[in-house]
Amino acid sequence: MLNHKKAHSPSVIEAIILIMIIVGLMSISLMKYSAAPHIPILLSILMLISYGLMKKVPFKILEEGMVNGAKSGLSAVFLFFLIGILIAAWMLGGTIPTLVFVGFKIVTVHFFYAIVFVVTAIVGMAIGSSLTTSATLGVAFIGIASALDASLALTAGAIVSGAFFGDKMSPLSDTTNIASTMMSVDLFEHIRNMAWTTVPAFIISFIIYAVCSPSVSAANLNKLTSIQEALIQTNLVHWYSLIPVVVLAIFAYKKISAFLTLALNSLLAIILSLFHHIPSGQELFQILFNGYVSKTGNEAIDSLLTRGGMNSMMFTVSLVILALSMGGLLFTLEIIPVLLKALAKVLNKIGSVITAAAFTAIGVNILIGEQYLSIILTGEAFQKPFEKLGLANKNLSRVLEDAGTVVNPLIPWSVCGVFLTNVLGVSTMDYLPFSFFCLLSPLLTIIFGWTGKTITVNKSKLTA
Repeated sequence: MLNHKKAHSPSVIEAIILIMIIVGLMSISLMKYSAAPHIPILLSILMLISYGLMKKVPFKILEEGMVNGAKSGLSAVFLFFLIGILIAAWMLGGTIPTLVFVGFKIVTVHFFYAIVFVVTAIVGMAIGSSLTTSATLGVAFIGIASALDASLALTAGAIVSGAFFGDKMSPLSDTTNIASTMMSVDLFEHIRNMAWTTVPAFIISFIIYAVCSPSVSAANLNKLTSIQEALIQTNLVHWYSLIPVVVLAIFAYKKISAFLTLALNSLLAIILSLFHHIPSGQELFQILFNGYVSKTGNEAIDSLLTRGGMNSMMFTVSLVILALSMGGLLFTLEIIPVLLKALAKVLNKIGSVITAAAFTAIGVNILIGEQYLSIILTGEAFQKPFEKLGLANKNLSRVLEDAGTVVNPLIPWSVCGVFLTNVLGVSTMDYLPFSFFCLLSPLLTIIFGWTGKTITVNKSKLTA
């Protein structure tokens, strides 16, 4: 993906020390001071520049390394802007509210944990955000579990599993877009390829949750009923609002580019919104830039529906640019290549390189606690080893999600882990053993790596 000009070759010890400094800096900043990841990344960039200047590397070369790294993320930037617009358009057109309403309709007192898993998966895919799904729908399910006298740990595990399944497989998800863009893989090809590990993990998890579900005849579903009624009152729930979802699926099947798919789908959603609400030009442009703002007075509904807009993607865009710039420096200064060269003897098989990539993504989650960085840093580090074995880029993009995206909520001190514990009222260590989907995903990606199943090899691209 990146073409870096070699400027310096450190020793293995130097490379390890520099990586440890970066990890330590990020860990302390994120965990102790709850800093946004942008600041420690910028400090790490300054540290690497200082190191390069000490080694007499011209600043121009260091600057080129940062720019080349950032350039590789430009296609993601355009997609992120379109995703922000699409989410706002889907809110305005009623697509997301209708999907959430349909999800609530599925809820019954039978197979409770399995239903929680499925509904959170549907809503997670609809809105592309695991944390929003957990903070709204998840909180409602925790209340129902209390009324049923069901296990809160198991319920929380089902919520986390479903929400992160939805996040992982949604074309609206920032992590899904980061992983596909990092590896220069079409968004929908990336999602289709993830299905090989994600669908089995989903099915197995569903069966386990169904078997574990309590046997009850009635439940207090008042919380969900009140949310359903509030959704109806927004005048956003309509059958025709699901048309964009069907069109999205058709475009994905036809392998139409993600850029065109997102742009045309946004336009369709805006047109459909005219059937129930005709916004002024000023209102429409405001929604597309700053996002849809729900003002129902129902806190759960407003939190769920107030989303989207180009502006909402600025946090992710700036993070991606900074992280890729740091990656560019790590390659320009030969820090990552030196470490990978030291591991070359064990990274000579498909199974070993996939396992190493998976454990690296998990390790970054554990050491730094940041979901995005587990994807970006692992992607930067392992693209060359994957190419050397002739592995198509979509293999690595899948590993980044299987072992990066869905593992973050299982780490007590991670961004997702801390958030979920606070909103669900269940500790990370309590729900971890029951987050079956999140536990199965990295396991399946490693198993498939060693068996060769569902792995795409481009023999023509094998390098020496």
